[in-house]
Amino acid sequence: MNFKLWSQQLEHWLRGYHLDGDELYFTHLAVSLGVLILLSCGIWLATRMAISLGMRASMSKRRAEWHNRFSQFKVFRAWSFVIIAYVFSQAFPHIFIGLPTWGSIAKTVIDVAIIITFLMALNATMNAIVALLESTEEYSDKPIRSYKQVATILFTIIAIILILAILMGESPLYILGGFGAITAVVLLIFKDALLGFVASVQMSAIDLVHIGDWIAMDKYGADGRVVEINLTTVKVQNWDMTMTLIPSYALVSESFKNWRGMFESNGRRIKRHISINIASIKFIDERLYEKLLKLDLIRDELIRRQNEINEHNTTKNPNRDVLLNGRHMTNIGVFRLYAQAYLAHNPNINTEMTYLVRQLQPTETGLPIEIYAFTRDKTFVNYEAIAADIFDHLLASIPYFELEVFQDPTGSDMRTLTSTLHPRS
Repeated sequence: MNFKLWSQQLEHWLRGYHLDGDELYFTHLAVSLGVLILLSCGIWLATRMAISLGMRASMSKRRAEWHNRFSQFKVFRAWSFVIIAYVFSQAFPHIFIGLPTWGSIAKTVIDVAIIITFLMALNATMNAIVALLESTEEYSDKPIRSYKQVATILFTIIAIILILAILMGESPLYILGGFGAITAVVLLIFKDALLGFVASVQMSAIDLVHIGDWIAMDKYGADGRVVEINLTTVKVQNWDMTMTLIPSYALVSESFKNWRGMFESNGRRIKRHISINIASIKFIDERLYEKLLKLDLIRDELIRRQNEINEHNTTKNPNRDVLLNGRHMTNIGVFRLYAQAYLAHNPNINTEMTYLVRQLQPTETGLPIEIYAFTRDKTFVNYEAIAADIFDHLLASIPYFELEVFQDPTGSDMRTLTSTLHPRS
């Protein structure tokens, strides 16, 4: 639309009604503004309808999703305002005839408005794109929001520089030159943002943390699922439903535990031990051997080992009067054999991964027998139930091997000892 020609025709038409001076100028301005407002309303509706109908014309599910996201973040409306501001900027130099001061002020205001509306439209578009990418499987675990925040900061700084240049009537390069003097202050103010941006790039480059990962970081009291990765912070929802905010740069400069590898593997590890009272460990005699032969899981292995021991003792012909001479099975060794066989026959244990029963270093609390295995089910609740079932069975089985679990004396133990030493008369 040729606003200059339209303005001249309007002025000529008003002079035909014998208007002149301030009366002409203000009437011209009022009519022009009224027409511009009506034109802007038409542009706003037409732009939104054209964009909306254009995107809805496709039956593609993906395009429909784009339309929904753009509508959610009011992208169409934001860009409509940009177009309207641009139309006003083209019209204003021609509607303030005879009012140069007002025209200058209006031009400054509309130039600032264009920058602000463009920044808002750009921000709305970036929000919609971030929401779209986060809804896809490919980008759902990437720190996209951090990059968006960096872009927002950069665009905002550029917008502020341009607005200051307009208000001061100077070149943007002049404003940038003045920024050099306060660079140190700016760096200090945006220190966390800069560190967070670098950390986000590093986390993305080395695939360190995803949204949805289970991480544990004792220093910050975090133990739960990552729900949001921002420019300066990582939000973790702990298992007690509390929220913890961790500085982004802390994840690349300090130690933390990420359980993602466990979920991506074929099993979840059980690594617990039972402390055996060392005083209950002994060699197996014939009576206990016959008793243990009734255990289906280890009967064949017991017979094989006993035959091997008998053959060895017959060959070496040790002094049978001393039990330490020759080879003999122990109750703790047979218990380890039983626990190993129990794991091997447990359908909840992934036997394709490492599983074993081993002794740890004896301590003042007894001899630890450690169970090391991986469950097929990695779900927290099911994993704990499987581990509990295994230890329930083994703890109940220990007395059958004439072993004892070590535990510190309790009040009932002390009362039993007292009643034994000092029976009532």
